[in-house]
Amino acid sequence: MSEASSRFNYLRDGAEIYRRSFATIRAEADLVRFSRDEEHVAVRMIHACGMVEIAADLVFSHAAVAQARQALQQGAPILCDSKMLARGVIAARLPRGNEVICELDDPAVASLAQKLGTTRVAAALEFWRDRLDGAIAAIGNAPTALYRLLDMLAETSARPACIVGMPLGFVGAAESKEALIADASTPFITIRGRKGGSAIAAAALNAIASDAE
Repeated sequence: MSEASSRFNYLRDGAEIYRRSFATIRAEADLVRFSRDEEHVAVRMIHACGMVEIAADLVFSHAAVAQARQALQQGAPILCDSKMLARGVIAARLPRGNEVICELDDPAVASLAQKLGTTRVAAALEFWRDRLDGAIAAIGNAPTALYRLLDMLAETSARPACIVGMPLGFVGAAESKEALIADASTPFITIRGRKGGSAIAAAALNAIASDAE
């Protein structure tokens, strides 16, 4: 098959696109404050959203990346608040065939959300309770889910190995992440402000998993 023709002159080699992308990120983003582990994750989070400026807003608690990596190596599940986030985790990179779990489709979620007076995403976290200890808890969508997770941690001695807290939006996102930072009872990775989302959270998880193989 002959090479595809185009009216445009652009780079088509996938490997070279990746190489140049990461080189550009390292040239333009201020990464000096990060440890080697943190920089690896930060670069891939920046790559997921195309914004080098988020480097200034990334927050890693002490040894959070190492804790998350060790948990994956020990077979810990990844608990996700959204199906988009769960589907963004690359199974081939998980070192122990780790489960990636999202409970939104459980038929009891809607009625539980009504009972609790909260969103379906936040209510679904109630089904995490038996799996939470030692897991990686990943919030890539809803601030209500991150707030609910923090409330759950206040009610139990169970602790995730790491919280990847990346809710986004204009209502509660920035505040919920500040609450995560202030809580300091669990290792965490987050991004201050309104930015976040499932793609960035999945990029962080995939970066951690790639080093846990």
